[in-house]
Amino acid sequence: MTRIALDPFVRDLDGESAALRAAGPLAEVELPGGVHVYAVTRHAEARALLTDSRVVKDINVWNAWQRGEIPMDWPLIGLANPGRSMLTVDGADHRRLRTLVAQALTVKRVERLREGIEALTNASLEKLAALPAGAPVDLKAEFAYPLPMNVISELMGVDAADHPRLKELFEKFFSTQTPPEEVPQMMADLGTLFTKIVDSKRANPGDDLTSALIAASEDGDHLSDEEIVNTLQLIIAAGHETTISLIVNVVEALATHPEQRRKVLDGEIGWDGVIEETLRWNTPTSHVLIRFATEDIEVGDRILPKGEGLIVSFGALGRDEEQYGPTAGEFDATRTPNRHIAFGHGPHICPGAALSRLEAGIALPALYERFPELDLAVPATELRNKPIVTQNDLHELPVELGCPFGHDA
Repeated sequence: MTRIALDPFVRDLDGESAALRAAGPLAEVELPGGVHVYAVTRHAEARALLTDSRVVKDINVWNAWQRGEIPMDWPLIGLANPGRSMLTVDGADHRRLRTLVAQALTVKRVERLREGIEALTNASLEKLAALPAGAPVDLKAEFAYPLPMNVISELMGVDAADHPRLKELFEKFFSTQTPPEEVPQMMADLGTLFTKIVDSKRANPGDDLTSALIAASEDGDHLSDEEIVNTLQLIIAAGHETTISLIVNVVEALATHPEQRRKVLDGEIGWDGVIEETLRWNTPTSHVLIRFATEDIEVGDRILPKGEGLIVSFGALGRDEEQYGPTAGEFDATRTPNRHIAFGHGPHICPGAALSRLEAGIALPALYERFPELDLAVPATELRNKPIVTQNDLHELPVELGCPFGHDA
């Protein structure tokens, strides 16, 4: 089996995803830093593995970890070994840690956030409208980033004053280009910042999920301080990064498919279809690290060996022709059915999926209603991915807003 090296600079994600699919349902890959794992690249096999009890999150199962081959300054160590949270345990421990978060993020409870998200969206649109007319705007920085960060911070009780530092640290956390000598300090700084937030909420609890986690730990649910801190970090990281990429990817998809954009603006295609097709076709998460096989597992005509690491290559399996037919590589907002698994599948499915969909479902229609002429300010071929192996994330999204609706040209 030929090993495929994932490009740390993510210069051609589509080409890389196609190569992974061509390698079969299970591909050998090399992560940045020379770490060897396997990747599941097809939809059906991914669904099966994500519900297979023989595939676990315990890093101590990993042969390479046991042999001491994974250094603590590996740029992706924070994703492979982020500390004890619902992301890194299975079974009863996973259910215990996940329950409170899942209860807080049910579709019904998330819907209660609608009014606040609408207010934040309108405030962001007002700021966009106040920018100098005619000048290109980085829509990622000015709109796609602030909204989900503000929403998840409000949900978790994180002060807006911490946003700049969080942005700085998370960029290092996800990047494959963070110098190895900076990785241990970055991880320590994240821990210190989130510990400070938890300590503040313990002293002054509020109506937020962090306070609820602390209260639950004191009421007998036995969440340790480490589990609370790591859960907070996990939710903040996942709760804004995915939605940023989703909003950015929808704008890019509509800009490069003007005939579908026109139908969306004319009401012929619904926003739900646009969002779901973008999640499939240009998924916010390209690869998810990392699970481990407790025994040899058949994957198609291949074997995932016992003790080896497994990543889920969502960028590859989102365009799997065996699942989506011969048009899998095309963007089609009218596609039905569209049973993608961009938010995962099985016990570890993303608990924030409903929140991300709600944010995108509010922000995108409002953005295009306010700026119906919005378009890319540069050719799509000039858009560059950030060096993040796990996230499908652009450096920036330069756009021309055009005339705001209801304003004179």
